[in-house]
Amino acid sequence: MKRMATIFGIVFLAAGIAGFIPALCPNGLLFGVLAVNTMHNLVHIATGLIALIVAAMGDGPTRMYFRVFGIVYLLVAVMGLFAKGGNVLGMANNMPDVIFHFVVAAFALYCGFAGRSKLLPPRGPDLRGA
Repeated sequence: MKRMATIFGIVFLAAGIAGFIPALCPNGLLFGVLAVNTMHNLVHIATGLIALIVAAMGDGPTRMYFRVFGIVYLLVAVMGLFAKGGNVLGMANNMPDVIFHFVVAAFALYCGFAGRSKLLPPRGPDLRGA
């Protein structure tokens, strides 16, 4: 899980930085597809940095990060469906963003909630009697 958070963090950090490079954002669209602005880029950078920090803290904090991140991005995706003026919480938004946020939210929620039993200690025999 720590490796996944590290990769996740690097990708989001890179995406946030890429959003500030005009050659990669013709007409305010990262790679010509995803709507970005300063706020959007800063959120991606913060998201990436937090992912890198929790990856260094262990599996418990990493899973919690993915849970919270997944829920937040799911809410942002839903809000993006109803956004008027192409703006969600001060961040540029278009339909490719909405789709991407749903995909990222699903991935994060999977990382945060799937395989949860691996974190629980093994159970010993039931000594209560019959």
